[in-house]
Amino acid sequence: MLNLLSSLWPRWMRHCTLLALLFGLWGHAMANGAAVLIVGDSLSAEYGLKRGSGWVALLEQRLARERVPARVVNASISGDTTSGGRSRLPGLLRQHAPAVVVIELGGNDALRGLPLEMTEQNLLAMAQAARQAGARVLLVGMQVPPNYGATYTRRFSEVFERVAAAEKTALVPFFLKGIADVPEPLQWFQSDRIHPNEAAQPLMLDNVWPELRKLLPR
Repeated sequence: MLNLLSSLWPRWMRHCTLLALLFGLWGHAMANGAAVLIVGDSLSAEYGLKRGSGWVALLEQRLARERVPARVVNASISGDTTSGGRSRLPGLLRQHAPAVVVIELGGNDALRGLPLEMTEQNLLAMAQAARQAGARVLLVGMQVPPNYGATYTRRFSEVFERVAAAEKTALVPFFLKGIADVPEPLQWFQSDRIHPNEAAQPLMLDNVWPELRKLLPR
């Protein structure tokens, strides 16, 4: 028995060493993989949620599960507007040199009644800056509730479409599709009726993932 164990021991050790090396190499690839920079507002900053339960955290888990060599840098700030994102983006691009930039901003512009022309110019400038830095861009669109009026609702939605077309970026037409546009939307929102709850986060990721996956390394 001892002789058998003695003969198997070197083989088992080599096997374990190989596995450790492979996992180590994969961990190194993930840690040093393509950076996905997310510049968003409270919808991406886990506002009112348990840490690690937001859609961005779920994205990190999906990347690891599907062995995509990419890492996430979440630079989202609750309450941020397109003006804030535009001012922060140059420094973020220099710091992280991302391969992909996800722009999830604009909702707070509407809530504050900021001019749509300004929102559009800010998003255009952000997309241009990201592309000039060598990054691919995913623009995450939003829609406003019907009480804003049919004309404003349509014009707001068209802002994201025009920016995506002008800069040839990927586009998620409506971040909260299947959440805010369903017959009983309150089940997906926190008590403030503005911010999606924890149960909605996987749906938000599912809305983003198809377009984002196309921009990531294979």
